[in-house]
Formats: sequence, structure tokens, C-alpha cells
Amino acid sequence: MIFETKEDLEREKKAIELFVNMFGGSYKKLDQFDIDYKVFDKDKTLIAYAEVKGLSKIINSAYPLLISAKKIVKLADKRLNPIVIWACQDGIIYGKVNKLVGEIKWGGRTPRENSYNDTELMIYYDKQSELKYIKFT
Repeated sequence: MIFETKEDLEREKKAIELFVNMFGGSYKKLDQFDIDYKVFDKDKTLIAYAEVKGLSKIINSAYPLLISAKKIVKLADKRLNPIVIWACQDGIIYGKVNKLVGEIKWGGRTPRENSYNDTELMIYYDKQSELKYIKFT
């Protein structure tokens, strides 16, 4: 089941556009049951895959960053420069999955109405040198 709102999708698009604009690249949205994006360089060559996670915090108070372990495995299985991007209120935090160090814990969101349990294996990333950020202008 997909729970992204219109606002979530707009924030996701703003984040991926900020990311690819760093190097004059482009992106293509993938199927809703896949990871989020293919990322292309300025010559339209596929260079990476990216997952964008919305985060209702500002960059300075965003840590620890969390994401579903299932999403990271799916992203890493693509093999080509897996990138995770957290779309904060004031910018993005991003990093290459294969360079990040995190802690896996059982966790997740508070169960939604009519849902028995929404907890799953989550990865928690503390601040580290491999995580970069860019503020929205």
C-alpha cells in the first residue's frame, strides 16, 4: 500500500531536482513499487539510482536519519551508485549507500489506523563525513 501524499511527492521532486542540478543531470521516476529514480549525467548516461525519503525536520535536527532496511537492500541491488536522499524542510542530505555506516534496529512508524503493526527493520544513520547536504535557495 502506498501512503505518499501530494505534498510528499512534491517534496521528493524538489529534492531530486536539487540533487541532479548539482551536476547538470536529469532523472526518471520509476514504478511506485520500485525505488524512486534513475539518475543520468549531463550526457543522458545512467549513472546512479536514488531513493528519496521525506523528512519533516530541518537539516540541523534531522539525525539520526532513518530508512527501511528493505528499501536500502532494494536500492543496493541495483548495483550502480545507490544514493539515498533525505528531503528535509530546508534542503537535502544525501550519501552513497555503500559508503554509509548505520545501525539496524526494529522500528518504524506508529501503526496506522486499521493496521496491526507497521514496524520493520530500519537503518539509523548518525552524522558522518559521507553524508553531504545542500540547502534549498
